[in-house]
Amino acid sequence: MKNMLKYINLLLVLLLLASCDDYLDVNKDPNNPTEVSPDLVLPGAQKYTADNIQARYRGSANIIGNLMMYNYSQSDGFSWYYDEFYYENYSANYNDVFEYPYLTTLKEYQILINLEQDEYAYYRAIGMIMKAYHFQLLVDFFGDVPYFEALVRGENATPVYDNAQVIYADLVAQLTNAIELINSADAAIEVGNSDVMFSGDMDQWKRFANTVKLRILTRLMSNNPTTIDIAAEFAVIASEGSGYITADVGINPGYENAEAKQNPLWTRYGSDVSGSETMTNLATCATDYVINYLQSTNDPRISYIYEEPASGHLGVPQGLLGNEYDSPVVDQYDPEFVSNIGPGILKSADMDAVIYTLAECKFNLAEAALKGYISGNPQLYYEAGIQASFDYLGASGASAYYGQSIRNVGWAASLGNELEAIITQKWIATNGITAEQSWFDYSRTGFPAGLPISRLASTPDRPVRLELPPSEYAYNIDNVPSQPNIFNTKIFWAN
Repeated sequence: MKNMLKYINLLLVLLLLASCDDYLDVNKDPNNPTEVSPDLVLPGAQKYTADNIQARYRGSANIIGNLMMYNYSQSDGFSWYYDEFYYENYSANYNDVFEYPYLTTLKEYQILINLEQDEYAYYRAIGMIMKAYHFQLLVDFFGDVPYFEALVRGENATPVYDNAQVIYADLVAQLTNAIELINSADAAIEVGNSDVMFSGDMDQWKRFANTVKLRILTRLMSNNPTTIDIAAEFAVIASEGSGYITADVGINPGYENAEAKQNPLWTRYGSDVSGSETMTNLATCATDYVINYLQSTNDPRISYIYEEPASGHLGVPQGLLGNEYDSPVVDQYDPEFVSNIGPGILKSADMDAVIYTLAECKFNLAEAALKGYISGNPQLYYEAGIQASFDYLGASGASAYYGQSIRNVGWAASLGNELEAIITQKWIATNGITAEQSWFDYSRTGFPAGLPISRLASTPDRPVRLELPPSEYAYNIDNVPSQPNIFNTKIFWAN
């Protein structure tokens, strides 16, 4: 697996060639392939997934979540995030959140789904699972999106928009179908190391499918206008018997400290091959609120999520203007004085690109148990979620931390407000990793309570969704709905 990344860029070029329609194909170039085998499609698609979640500058789900949830601010001398602090220009700045999955990631997974030969059953199932993973994100960001008519290449360049609730219901069905396909596969070709997530371990893929379904069901627990029977779907998971993920889910096609081969989050926020910190690393720091919150709850994770300068932890309010940075202490918010992203998030150039944390899984199970959808003690799931967060970051002292009599930390101290505690701890656990999930939770539950907004905001709260990109109004005008108000038109599960 560690040698695979050297081939990825070349393979992605081939995949794009294979995925395009032939126009004037009276002559065929034997040097350009028109078909690519699934063992080459899969790792390229998974690399796209890692980029989609972690890396793209204004197209990364994780980056958006960190800014929306008041995790990240900017150091003095930079103007990295002013659009976000004004809550403006989302349709222009976040085109990639919509376009990149359709143009790259989902297109490749659809190639796997379209394989007709029985021996490719495992590849088809993986494609189905990852398609569900990505389409849930699209719905959670945008609401109604093209789904049933999407990804058919030249057959339909202007797909209709499907109802988000209908899409959710079909995602649940497709995840169930994918597990059934794995279980019924007869003499299927082993996926092996072409799978840079689970190395072809189909039991782990079944657990991941159940865990993606868990995320979907959790999103519906506050408001469920769909046809999905939440309790019945949990019964399906229990009956199938594979359970849920048992470790953080990451992608690693062979990241290393070499040009074009680093982990995507490290490339953006860490350092270049020579060890020089990136400009984004220097520009990005903690907010004052998140630093104060972690300090007030005696949270040992603070120095893993955010680095601690020699002068001590320091965060910056979102939306400070230039003259405010230098008062009352000159240059107090320069990069060397503020808490930039910490060593528990930026581990190394070869670290996995995490797309689903074990901590989130445990907190979702805690909410399901709290609301009676599954058996088990919600406190144990909650504390397991905190432990998983500590483990990922490399911190110690989880049991001492959640043993404190502090609301939203200790379970006993949170009785009567258990959901708030679960969501608040999920906010901390996904900080810097998959922070978009905490933004969705905030829109759904209002937790964590008391979360500030940018000083430059002209509205009383942060956006609840993203705008559809201008490209849709240019090229799919007959089908694209009216642009929703990003501050008050909530996704269906948050109404």
